[in-house]
Amino acid sequence: MQQLNCVVRDGLWDLLQRRSNETDEPVSHIINRALADYLGFDAHTIYQVSTSTALVEGIYQGAVRVGTLREHGDLGLGTFENLDGEMVVLGGEVYQVRGDGSVREVGDDVLSPFAVVTSFSPDTPIELGPCPNYESLLAQLDRLRDSENMFYSIRIDGHFDAMQTRAVCKAEKGFRLINAAAVQPEFRFSDVSGTLVGFWTPSYARTLSIPGYHLHFLSQDRTKGGHVLGCGGSGLRLQLQRDCNVQIALPETEDFLNGDLRRDPGADLAKAEGVKK
Repeated sequence: MQQLNCVVRDGLWDLLQRRSNETDEPVSHIINRALADYLGFDAHTIYQVSTSTALVEGIYQGAVRVGTLREHGDLGLGTFENLDGEMVVLGGEVYQVRGDGSVREVGDDVLSPFAVVTSFSPDTPIELGPCPNYESLLAQLDRLRDSENMFYSIRIDGHFDAMQTRAVCKAEKGFRLINAAAVQPEFRFSDVSGTLVGFWTPSYARTLSIPGYHLHFLSQDRTKGGHVLGCGGSGLRLQLQRDCNVQIALPETEDFLNGDLRRDPGADLAKAEGVKK
């Protein structure tokens, strides 16, 4: 987080102080919000296309261009039209990890049926303790989150002793997620440097997004990646952002408009995504 030193006119400062006293919001927060609004920056906002329920029910028709996702965030994850692999958004670039394990950077015209992105501006990085396994990593994240009811964006950089991922393969229309996940290839890497990106979503939002931790991996050399099933490492650096705004863009595709989305997706998500709460 950067510090800004500038001269403010007395009248403007008085108005800032008055608003802060009226709302109990720190002056720094008011200034950050005003700058974000003026510059069109979606600070601490998650932008999501479609819903987890639609994904569970096999609605994979492309709903948004990658170029549109890049306009709303520089970090995130998702999938591609017809469930053709895992999406990793890192540093404003969008990567596709396919079912054969290959990784490629994709252009703005590629379509996605489901994605979650954010304009990432976290607080000071945190050095994590040793993480011999995935559960110990998530336990540390649990201790650093300050609420069970807010959304969080996550980036973790470092060297991993072990990494286990998977990548879904292209599926036919209407092929439900739980069935697609049953035949997904899994990959195991060792001694690999890279980045985890993803989100933590509160359980009350499970019909909209994937609850708990949802993380994707991309190696430093951009040749390996996927949806994270397990990992272990040490000397990892965490950047964590609490998100207080969620914007959901619902697809206007025929499949979404006519789909039956009444069923609770919780059980299917737990099996298909390996949800870690």
